[in-house]
Amino acid sequence: MSRNPIEVLKECEAFLEGHFLLSSGRHSSAYCQMAFLQQHPDKCAEVMAVVAEKLKDTDVDVIVGPAMGGIVYAYELARQLGKRAIFTERVDNVMTLKRFAIKPGEKCLIAEDVVTTGISSLETKRVIEEAGGVCLGIACVVDRTKADAPSPIPIVASAAKLDLPNYLPEECPICSEGKLPLVHLGSRKMKEQAKQTL
Repeated sequence: MSRNPIEVLKECEAFLEGHFLLSSGRHSSAYCQMAFLQQHPDKCAEVMAVVAEKLKDTDVDVIVGPAMGGIVYAYELARQLGKRAIFTERVDNVMTLKRFAIKPGEKCLIAEDVVTTGISSLETKRVIEEAGGVCLGIACVVDRTKADAPSPIPIVASAAKLDLPNYLPEECPICSEGKLPLVHLGSRKMKEQAKQTL
């Protein structure tokens, strides 16, 4: 019997608590540092097996992982599903398909580590569609979306759903307390507005 994916994240110290700036620009008291899971290929495979099981009957051709966070998960998911894995990457802070090609009509799934608002995935969806591919949705390790702020792209499978609070910078209670510094652990360059919150 497979373990709860959250147990695996905690075991890898991939689940952190504090004061964090998310790639969406919002603030949170918890953060999933998914790179810590990637240090352990066996545990990564264990978590992604939960996602692969949910997608085993899905008609998909290509798993697309946005760099950096989605690359390993796209590869592992594609490996378990027997599909092709590619990744998009930023050139001058614009998401592009620099190294690979998507054939017109190919059915693609975006593989993400954590989805909070789904906004980041829109860039990859644009790249897929500009290449003539069809975006089926998102497969992720952790789904952090809220019912009142769903992802603009359907999340078709996740290993875990976490209902963790996140706040607009001006509404952040942790900022109001002034006790914990704001930490940005992601690799994405933040928009100017988000930078000003640091």
